[in-house]
Amino acid sequence: MSKAERTRQLIIEATAPLFNRKGFAGTSISDMTEATGLTKGSIYGNFANKDEVALAAFDHNMQKVDRIIREEVAKQITVRDQLLAYIKVYDNFLKLPFPIGGCPILNTTTEADDTHPQLKIKASNAILAWKDRLVALIEKGMAKKELKAVTDPEQTALTMIAMIEGAILITKATGRLNYRKIIMNSVEKLIMEL
Repeated sequence: MSKAERTRQLIIEATAPLFNRKGFAGTSISDMTEATGLTKGSIYGNFANKDEVALAAFDHNMQKVDRIIREEVAKQITVRDQLLAYIKVYDNFLKLPFPIGGCPILNTTTEADDTHPQLKIKASNAILAWKDRLVALIEKGMAKKELKAVTDPEQTALTMIAMIEGAILITKATGRLNYRKIIMNSVEKLIMEL
């Protein structure tokens, strides 16, 4: 890795928690210089602008989440257990090396919906990729006769995502961790009925 690549990586890794916690609008250049230990010139010598840093930070945060999920799914043998792995990850995200600030999809979507089209696209693509992975798992489970024939795997996948992201949102808004557990139990029930 070249010096420039190492510097870019340092900037991404140091600012990713900032953007995930504070959002795009809430993260200032002084926050970025403080987190990286670099000057404004060094940051913008490696990135065209704050937008470019934020987009790279989102990708970094999503890679962390994807890695955790893929590792947990890979440990499972049955398709049902692979689906349940998502619950395990999101129900225990505080104990896992999840991005600081929580779910980058939820955080970014909430802020970027009407304010940052490029980040909105990144969050949308992350949701669609998640949905596609779940659909593929459900279809695999149906083909192997591990799961009942589901009328619409996409509907099931989207429902799971909505429930998981909703659990995170409600828990963050209320500060009540037991709400996450209650909702995750509903996601588990959905999976067990497949």
